[in-house]
Amino acid sequence: MKKLLTSAAISVALLAGAPAVYAQSQGTPAQTDQSTYTNPAASGETDTSFNDAELRKFVEAQDGINEIRDEYMAKIEEADSQEKAQELQMEANDEMVSVIEDAGLDIPTYNAIATAYNSEPSVRNRVDALM
Repeated sequence: MKKLLTSAAISVALLAGAPAVYAQSQGTPAQTDQSTYTNPAASGETDTSFNDAELRKFVEAQDGINEIRDEYMAKIEEADSQEKAQELQMEANDEMVSVIEDAGLDIPTYNAIATAYNSEPSVRNRVDALM
C-alpha cells in the first residue's frame, strides 16, 4: 500500500507536465505556463465518487506507470545533463500518457483518482480493495 501511495504521488508529479504533452498529441496548442494548471480534485472542485470500473482502470494503469517510473527514474538520475534529463522526463510522460489511455482513462480522471487516493480515505480503501 505504501508503494502505491508513493508511486501515485510520483506519478502525479511526473504527470504534472502531461496536460501539455497530451494537448500537443491531440494537435491542440499546449499552454506553456504550467503555473495556471490546477488539479480540480485537489481544489475540491470535482466529485470524487468514482465508479468501480474507473478505479479498476486506475489500478491497471498504475501497474504500467510503476514500471515506467522505475525505468526512467534510474535513467534520469544517470543523465549527464539537464537537457537529457528533461528529454527523458518527456519520454516518460509520453509513455505514461499512453499507458493511462490504453487502460481506458483520460489524464484528468487519472490525476483526480490519484489525488483522491492520497486525500480521501474512502477512495484509498476502494482502490486498495481492488489491488
